[in-house]
Amino acid sequence: MKKIGNKLIIGIDHGYGNIKTANCCFPTGVMKSDSEPTFAGDLLVWNGKYYSVGVGHKEFTADKFDDEDYYVLTLAAIARELKREKITDAEVIIAAGLPLTWVAEQKENFKEYLLQHSEVNFKFRNIEYHIKIAGADIYPQGFAAIVNNISDFTGINMLCDIGNGTMNIMFVNDKKPDPRNCYTEKFGTHKCVQEVQESLMRIHHAEPPEEMITDVLRFGKADIDEEYLKTITDTAKEYVEGIFQRLRKHGYDPKIMKLHVVGGGSCLICNFADYDKSRVITNDDICATAKGYERMLEMKLIRNGKKI
Repeated sequence: MKKIGNKLIIGIDHGYGNIKTANCCFPTGVMKSDSEPTFAGDLLVWNGKYYSVGVGHKEFTADKFDDEDYYVLTLAAIARELKREKITDAEVIIAAGLPLTWVAEQKENFKEYLLQHSEVNFKFRNIEYHIKIAGADIYPQGFAAIVNNISDFTGINMLCDIGNGTMNIMFVNDKKPDPRNCYTEKFGTHKCVQEVQESLMRIHHAEPPEEMITDVLRFGKADIDEEYLKTITDTAKEYVEGIFQRLRKHGYDPKIMKLHVVGGGSCLICNFADYDKSRVITNDDICATAKGYERMLEMKLIRNGKKI
């Protein structure tokens, strides 16, 4: 969270698997009910309805503004950031983003979606909030994750942002993004989880919880049967090879460029890929994109005399 005048900039990375701000991360699941649920958890109360936030994961959708889920998740993200500073009444500008090749087409719709209410009163985790939404701006995923260390991108670089639903690819040459070479593929980490689930069912006739699979993908190990672990590891290696196949299709050549991997999927590269660490750089800060959104909007506001 950054402050410009009397307004607060809050960057929100609306992922398909997790919502990230500069300081927090939580699952995208939302369960709506007309009455207060027995097990409240992260409960958000708004507009006479009860929303259990972080329950499961939201299914992949190409248009994040098709239902109210991402709006509810946006309110929860704002509340989490404000709670850190013990703030309950604020004027907020939202900095958000979309996959690289979708920004131009969907930017205005997503911005309108985030600005659908100029003032919002809601309760999250039993704390009441009054928020004025003073503005919103939309930026490209991937590039936002490196904006704070763009000086490292000398020479020819390929940037690969691996999220839960999509994988975004961009060339950054001599510190400048190349808009002619941007690609978005539906090959995020959820695809890997699905392939692991299919392998476990086919080989072991087992259907373990997704959390167990995710632990192996994140850390490369887990307290489970060795045969199960081998199946998960072998499948993850195949998925990671699929990542490099797609990168090569888009021009990746390790002899002439460096590869920078960001996003939640960077841990898969670290755990299951065979690569030259001097030529492949991974960033495991899952909040890097949200931090980048904040920085990009802050710079824009400074240039525009604090006007959105």
